[in-house]
Amino acid sequence: MCGRFAQFSPLEILRQKFKIDSVSCEFTTNYNVAPSNEVLVIVKQENKNNLEKQHWGLVPRWAKDISTGFRMINARIETIATKPAFRDAFKKHRCLIIADGFYEWKGEKGAKQPYFITIASGEPFAFAGLWDKWNKNKGDKEPAYKSCTVITTTADRSISELHDRMPVILSSKYHELWLNPTIQSRKDLDAILHDGLRSDMKYYPVSKQINSVKNNNPSCVAPVYMESFN
Repeated sequence: MCGRFAQFSPLEILRQKFKIDSVSCEFTTNYNVAPSNEVLVIVKQENKNNLEKQHWGLVPRWAKDISTGFRMINARIETIATKPAFRDAFKKHRCLIIADGFYEWKGEKGAKQPYFITIASGEPFAFAGLWDKWNKNKGDKEPAYKSCTVITTTADRSISELHDRMPVILSSKYHELWLNPTIQSRKDLDAILHDGLRSDMKYYPVSKQINSVKNNNPSCVAPVYMESFN
């Protein structure tokens, strides 16, 4: 599972790292992304890649209210093609969720140590994601509530001692394939997720301040000595 992550690379770096044709949101950083927060995603619109913000926690268009999103921050790779909340988005509404790393906790309940996990190069990367838009009432003039979910898979052995699940991180050469709306067969999409999965991970302990969503600054991702928590 992925319950917290971070987005802090500047827009200039994101433009270098990803194919971004347009930006339709105000750029902000977040070192402690929590469910329901707005996050930076890339979606395909009119054959162009648009960087926009969506709420983390997918709310299907048929949901009664947006509270559904709190249960939909992750989508298991094993069931995205069949689970009602995800199967349509899997075919038609795929996105890249920008990240610089994510957090996991290890240890006994009440004394768990948080760790920051990123790719070996330390560069920003993209989670494979799904998105949807929801309106309170059909024909409502209010803007649609756009939301997304992070696809997860079995953890790579490099981080399996921290958790048995991890987000699907896609290699850059598979980004356009994932966003391509003409690719809709389960076989082809499963192949993208399988073949494009990155596993070059590294991690280190960080401050327990990350436990509170009130803390959101660069020190959240700074390495700490384990002895400081004894």
